[in-house]
Amino acid sequence: MRPLSVRGRLTALYGGMFMLSGIVLLVIVYLLVSQALPSPTRFADTSVGQMPADETSQNAPTVPALPEQNTAQVIQSLTAYRSSTLTTLLVQSGAALLITAALAVLLGRLVAGRILRPLHDITGTARRLGAEDLNRRIKLNGPDDELKELADTFDGMLDRLSRSFDSQRRFVANASHELRTPLALQRTLIEVALLADVPPETRLLGARLLDTNARTERVLDGLLVLARSDRGLSDRVPVRLDHLVETVAKDLDDVEVRTGPRTVAGDPVLLERLVLNLIDNAVTYNHAGGWVRVEIADTPALVVSNTGPQIDPETVQALFEPFHRGSPDRTGDTTHSGLGLSIVRSVADAHGGRAEARPRPDGGLDVTVWLP
Repeated sequence: MRPLSVRGRLTALYGGMFMLSGIVLLVIVYLLVSQALPSPTRFADTSVGQMPADETSQNAPTVPALPEQNTAQVIQSLTAYRSSTLTTLLVQSGAALLITAALAVLLGRLVAGRILRPLHDITGTARRLGAEDLNRRIKLNGPDDELKELADTFDGMLDRLSRSFDSQRRFVANASHELRTPLALQRTLIEVALLADVPPETRLLGARLLDTNARTERVLDGLLVLARSDRGLSDRVPVRLDHLVETVAKDLDDVEVRTGPRTVAGDPVLLERLVLNLIDNAVTYNHAGGWVRVEIADTPALVVSNTGPQIDPETVQALFEPFHRGSPDRTGDTTHSGLGLSIVRSVADAHGGRAEARPRPDGGLDVTVWLP
């Protein structure tokens, strides 16, 4: 059973408190009216003229007493009247209490909604937030109460998060750019040195240095793409996703492409990198004689499947973490930076979508990307 919302609980609390107060008031009124109504026996005694002995005298006239049968009829009539009066009081007061309680519940719901409106504003702002859009603020107007204090605290937290994200992005982008120049210089020096007549050992060492240099450049390039996608999209244009897939996969013989017209709004460079990383990852971690299949549809937008080694379902989500390659046969790969799927997820998030992976029962992986 779904639990009540805060508004529902507040409404139930208001209605319950009103009902409890009304019941207590009704009991008090009932007791007061019951005490105010005279006792039938006492009223009959005084009405038939039976006076106490100490109040009679020789000169006082004597009121003849009614017969015992008439006294019993009077007492019976008064008892019925008293009971009818108290019953009418209970019924009419109870009906009035129920009607008033229904109105109290309705008003309580309206009041609870008005009180919780700032919380809905905070929740709505939090839902619209993303790493690429931290400039939204609540800016709640009103008295300096607890809700305004909560909204101001939330705005302050967003200010700190925004500064932290901007600082991190600038650091990654600046560091990657600054390291490109010395890496390019190192590659040039190694290539020039290998042009000379050098011993085989030196040539082998140079080849290994070039491989290391190329891998470092791929890591920096991946970090730059990751930093750019994390910043979000400043502009969106219509992009034919099926054209991107066909362009990337046209020179790969072992990739089966099943495409249909599919247009998304986004950044063509980032989307091309997403497709390239998915297909490259599927081809790299495939086994000999296996297959790679790329499918484009309306929902989801893109599915890339391949054969390959068995993957533990508990480690699949970790493949989207930067520099994570999974099993030992993937970890031993030195031709990739370990940022492929991280970039895929970041680009999908920047476009308002998501990326998920699921291991295939017979080995390999299905990577699914949803794009609006």
